[in-house]
This record gives sequence, structure tokens and C-alpha cells, in this order.
Amino acid sequence: MSRLPAHRLPAHRLPAHLVLADGATFAGYAAGYLPEEGVRTGEFVFNTALSGYQEVLTDPSYAGQVITFTYPHIGNYGVTPLDDEATRPWCQGLVVRELATRRSSWRATEDLEEYLVRHRVAAIVGVDTRRLTRHLRSHGALAGAFGHAGLAEVSAAALRAEGTDGHDLVSDVTTRTAFTRGEGDLHVVAIDYGIKETMVAQLARRFRVTVVPSWTTADEVRALGADGVFLSNGPGDPAALAPAVREIGGLVGTLPIFGICLGHQLLATALGATTFKLPFGHHGSNHPVQDLASGRIEITAQNHNYAVAPSSVSRGVVSHVNLNDGVIEGIAAAEERCFSVQYHPEAGPGPHDARYLFERFDHLLRTDRLESR
Repeated sequence: MSRLPAHRLPAHRLPAHLVLADGATFAGYAAGYLPEEGVRTGEFVFNTALSGYQEVLTDPSYAGQVITFTYPHIGNYGVTPLDDEATRPWCQGLVVRELATRRSSWRATEDLEEYLVRHRVAAIVGVDTRRLTRHLRSHGALAGAFGHAGLAEVSAAALRAEGTDGHDLVSDVTTRTAFTRGEGDLHVVAIDYGIKETMVAQLARRFRVTVVPSWTTADEVRALGADGVFLSNGPGDPAALAPAVREIGGLVGTLPIFGICLGHQLLATALGATTFKLPFGHHGSNHPVQDLASGRIEITAQNHNYAVAPSSVSRGVVSHVNLNDGVIEGIAAAEERCFSVQYHPEAGPGPHDARYLFERFDHLLRTDRLESR
């Protein structure tokens, strides 16, 4: 069990424990929001980004998960509403080695811990995140629990904790009502499975965008007069979203489609492919991906636990691959006017190498409009 050196113990923090479903136990201190029950559960994953912690925390794709940051010092530049990717964090909690107690940025409006308390996000600090990350790399993403309750109580909660397999988490994070952004001459309907604000902003720079709930049907999309369809990122297991796959299948071949992350997995499934769960997923801002058509290599931001099975792709072709482990990072079906990528070209946070894909979508829509005249 790891412990913070005595000379660095924060006097105002309660001792806390982190226990994984396989029994691995870590010591730390409670931070952020302190739930009355003294414990929080979720699926533990690690993120390798060096900055952008606010964007990571507010990415709806982390619903049901507890985020471990591998970078040891988090919170040094505070938070600002300008960096929110959603109206609130959807993650189950936060694990860090050291949580900065004083912000240093002219953009900041509050400290990270104040932000966590305001949004009722529990955290555990002082954890040996290097050891935790190595454990998750060896054993895969694991359910578990953490909190300031007694070790026995946290351990019991860890045994009851559930991962993301088989769960529809999209219904929790999707918008309840449609809304519109942008004033472009082309109209894109974006289906919100957990859409990030940066995605909406990138689309709105090019199109008039109507963001609709995840349960919107294919007929309802066409009734909105869409020139194209965007399938957003989102949390959880794509195999648990059969209704969404069915509606996407009703759109394939009738309108141009662009999908990102969960949207990529759902489009691939609608095209007949299957998905599987990666051992510990891809979560970070530095994953090298190759565009197979051009040979170009781009550094990408990623956040996903599931991927498309290579042997299952029959309609369309694999367009991008991850150079770390060969995972499919993109598919394209030219005849059916659709393509998708597993990574996050909008960034937020991360490099902007792949933002050309929004221009590719724009070109696809304009070509489709000309050919349909």
C-alpha cells in the first residue's frame, strides 16, 4: 500500500482508500467533494495527457469512469468556463498524485478543487498513480471504489462496482432538447451521444448545426432537412446501443455521414462490423495514427475503451490505424458516402493535426449536393 511521505501530508485532508475489484489497494487522501456515503464507484482508467485536465473531466465519454491522470501535478492553472466540454463533469471521480492548491493563470476563474466541490465530483489525492497505472496496464480497466469511508466499506463497494460493459450510458448524457448553432449554407444534424462543445464549435464554423437527442429516429433526421449527419462521441459500450445502430442503418446511403469515437463504432456496427473492449483503452493526447490513403501520420487525442474488430469490416475499408497497437482508427465507405474515425480530430484537449477531417466532411456534403441536382 503506497503512502505519501509524512512531510508532505496535507493536514486538512481525510485519509482515503482506493480499492480495485481484484483487491489491489491504494492509500491516499480525500479531496474535492466529500459524498455523505463516503465512497464512490466506477471503472478506473488512466489518461496520459500532460494538460487539458478540465476538458478531460468534462468529456461526457467518461461517464461511469474514474479518471486517473498519469501526469503527477494537476490543477496548477485552475479552471475557466471557456474550457468546459459539457455543462458539468460526467465522470465518477478523479485520481491524482498531487492536486495544486493555488492556481496560476490569467484565464482561471477558480481553483480545480473548488470546481470539483461545486460539481460534486469526489477525488482522491496522494495516490501512487504510477503504480496504479502500471496495474491497469497489466490487468486492464477495472471496476472499483474509493473514498474516505473505512477500508472494509470501500473494499465491499469495490466488489459491487460495475464496469461499462453492457450499459447504456448515452441516455444519461445526451441533450434532452434539440438546439441549433452556426449559420452555414449547409445543414448538419448532429446526433448527440455525449457530444463535446469543441465538436459543436468545429461544426458550427462550417455549417448550420442542429444537435438532437440520441433517440432521434432516421425519419426525424430527414424531416429536419439535413444535408448530412454527424455522429458524436459518447460513453460506454456500443453493443448496448442497438436502437441507435438501427436508426443509423436507416440513414446509411441516404445522407452523407461523419462519425467520431462512439459515433465511429456505431457507424461501423451499422455497416455490419462488430466491436470489442480494449484491455485498458486509449486515453490521451499523443497517439500516432496513420492515414492509409495518404501515408500521412498525425498525432491524435483519444478517449475510448472499445474498438472495431478488424476481421469484421466488410462494407467499406479501413482508412486509419493506430501505430502503437494497430487498432482501427477510421473506416470509409465511399459508395455509401460515410466515414468515421475513432480518435478526436476536434482535439479539446490535444493536437489539431486531424482537423482536416471536418473539411473533408464539408467537401463530401458539397459534392453530394452538386451530384443530387
